[in-house]
Amino acid sequence: MENRGLLFIPDISGFTRFVTEMEIEHSRLIIQELLEILIDSNQLGLEVSEVEGDAILFYKFGTPPSTDEIYHQIEKMFYAFHRHLNAYEYRRFCQCKACVSAVKLSLKVVTHYGEFTGYSVKTFQKLIGKDVIVAHQLLKNNIEEHEYWLATPNLIGDNPPEGLKQWMHWDKSVKETETGKIPFHYAQLSKLKDEIPPESPPSLELPKRIKCLSVSREFDVHVKKLFFTTVHFEFRNQWLEGVKKIDGVDHFIPGIGSKHRCVLENEEVFLITSSFSYDPETRISFSETEEKGKHAMYFILEPLGESRSRLTLELCVPNRLMKIMFLLFMKGKMQGQLTRSMEKLNELMKGIVLPVEF
Repeated sequence: MENRGLLFIPDISGFTRFVTEMEIEHSRLIIQELLEILIDSNQLGLEVSEVEGDAILFYKFGTPPSTDEIYHQIEKMFYAFHRHLNAYEYRRFCQCKACVSAVKLSLKVVTHYGEFTGYSVKTFQKLIGKDVIVAHQLLKNNIEEHEYWLATPNLIGDNPPEGLKQWMHWDKSVKETETGKIPFHYAQLSKLKDEIPPESPPSLELPKRIKCLSVSREFDVHVKKLFFTTVHFEFRNQWLEGVKKIDGVDHFIPGIGSKHRCVLENEEVFLITSSFSYDPETRISFSETEEKGKHAMYFILEPLGESRSRLTLELCVPNRLMKIMFLLFMKGKMQGQLTRSMEKLNELMKGIVLPVEF
């Protein structure tokens, strides 16, 4: 039995192969994060042989786990995969094609039992053997849907298991190869998504929102260009007066719940992105709240036509005492800073080229 074992390959599909720089980078990072989630969901003691593009080759030598154990492993990965995508869809800011289509990604799992062996290349355990080839051949098949569990008779016998889920139905098919036919069974998994609870929005905004200051300006640009320039941290110190830099961003694509450090002239402030709403036809808004809830800045963007839009910056605090202190000691200075910031933003946008995919 030492050269026989389980081959277990979860494979992600659904991304169009985008050609623009931002989309390629974002799709790569999204897939990387999802692959890490699948590896972290391993509860069967599976070993990783290698990551193959959008798939992971897991294996485990010895007697195979029961079909019930294998199903629960698939179920755990499926839940973690789609919970992450649901959260990402709710929280993301980016509007590129890769980020917008991420929620449509699907997961299929191919399982097979057979003979194979391994050899070491530095820290990697590579697998070789006829059954490794068989498992990979089964990734390409005639199943129309792309969210399923595929299992060979070598693993589950000629009669697929019953009773795993009331709605689960098994079909059978054959993979034609140059060396012969490979029979397999498969069951769709899409109904598992109905068992995933909806994403609960995090409570990150101020419990009580009291407006202290509001500054607006109109710009001769499309609202999408205004949004692109204001939401991206790499531009912030070029237009928002008093900001030296923003760093420490805790996620590669900022969105609701992401944290960053704003370095000012004499202090640093840690901010959490606390809300986001996107409708370029009517209104786009997002907010950043100081991590201890001392204040929040709201960015409100409104389209005024095809090539004109308005930005409103609103500073809010959580109680009336803080508002009184702000009005007495800080309003005049900050109002001047934000007014000048709007002018800098107008100049900055003259050199901004909006990515075609945004």
